[in-house]
Amino acid sequence: MMLSKLVIAVVSPLGTALVLGVLAWLSGLFGKRRLALVLGGMALVWLWVWSLPVPSNWLRGQLEAAYPMVPLHAVPSAPALVVLGGGISPPQRPDDAPDLGAAADRIWYAAQLYHAGKAPLLVLSGGGDPAVSLTSEAAAMRRLLSALGVPERAMVLEEQSRNTRENARFSVALLRARGIDSMVLVTSALHMQRALGLFAAEGIQVFPAATDHEARRPAAWQIWLPDTGALDGSGRAMKEWVGSWLGR
Repeated sequence: MMLSKLVIAVVSPLGTALVLGVLAWLSGLFGKRRLALVLGGMALVWLWVWSLPVPSNWLRGQLEAAYPMVPLHAVPSAPALVVLGGGISPPQRPDDAPDLGAAADRIWYAAQLYHAGKAPLLVLSGGGDPAVSLTSEAAAMRRLLSALGVPERAMVLEEQSRNTRENARFSVALLRARGIDSMVLVTSALHMQRALGLFAAEGIQVFPAATDHEARRPAAWQIWLPDTGALDGSGRAMKEWVGSWLGR
């Protein structure tokens, strides 16, 4: 797990730029000024390209295109619906509320699907770190889903997983223990390709229900303006590509 996280960090736009910057500094330190200038220039160009809305949206769109948003009525029914963590942070203190992240659409969409009668059971998949969080991510999702009208008897928590491969392994084990062999998978469109492959590898029938689509066409004046949101989106898309390659 640590190796995969290191690889993902290095190949991200910011990670690659930092590596090139360090190499440029070392080259200058050893008197190779021309090489230092080339490496430093490469770092700046790489960082600039992936902070632009156009390439960032293109990269994210390559992952999301196969999983467009579909109307609720078009999502197939199944015995269970699995919601992957990543959209909410558990509270850190007793008086805290769960913190909703950019991918919280997953939880809201799961509530919609439940109320539309698409599945009688929701498996909420996401562990937690006791050193920093009071509960698991699955428990934080349950808290929000309860507020959205989903009864607690309809929710099962999977609280061991720390990555997508473990989401699949532990969630499918819970389903099999209940005699369930098909499910609807709810996660962000950017994440769906990798998650779907890992769940299918567990030998269960999976119907994708993607949400949280990110790829947007920027306004004309924004095309060449660097944007921190675009840089973050580029990094997360690269994480998905590398994660698929590593089977994580």
